[in-house]
Amino acid sequence: MITTDAPTEDPGKSHVHNVALTRRRTLLAGSVLGGAALLLTGCSEDSGPGGSKKEADAAAEARLRGQAAQDSAALLAHYDATLAAHPGLGERLRPLRAEVARHAAAFGGASPAPSTAPRAGASAAPSASATASAPASPAVPPDEKQARADLASAERRTADARAAALVSAPPELARLLASVAAAGAAHAYLLTEDGA
Repeated sequence: MITTDAPTEDPGKSHVHNVALTRRRTLLAGSVLGGAALLLTGCSEDSGPGGSKKEADAAAEARLRGQAAQDSAALLAHYDATLAAHPGLGERLRPLRAEVARHAAAFGGASPAPSTAPRAGASAAPSASATASAPASPAVPPDEKQARADLASAERRTADARAAALVSAPPELARLLASVAAAGAAHAYLLTEDGA
């Protein structure tokens, strides 16, 4: 019988031992790296001078909504000034003005009072509360056709500003901005269209 200095252990047994150690090390390393990744993710969202990412997004959305509400209020003031200067355009402008008022409310603006333009037999003096909260009235041309053209230009500018804001708006607000911009483009068309 020949004897060797070879170990008497089963050669497959040491292989199993090495595999078990490798698996434990892999699991340990994976859990450490996974935990570190979670910590880094948490830090990137919650750190910084402005608070969390959600708070920053909410603030940006509030700014966009506020600007859209201000734009609608300015457009309402333009409609009101035009209606006051040209009461004969009332039938044509009141439905468009009412839609702009709904847009302002959708953006979180104050619910605007109905147009202060005089109607037959009505007083032309607006209430004190209506004049205090309304933006400054724009100058309205004496010619009705030019007044409608100016109002159409204001609608186009507002629609263009809303379309530009789509890029930075969150999805829900972007849909609202797109819808209102499309309505503004339609208003501009209706205002420049000749006839009733």
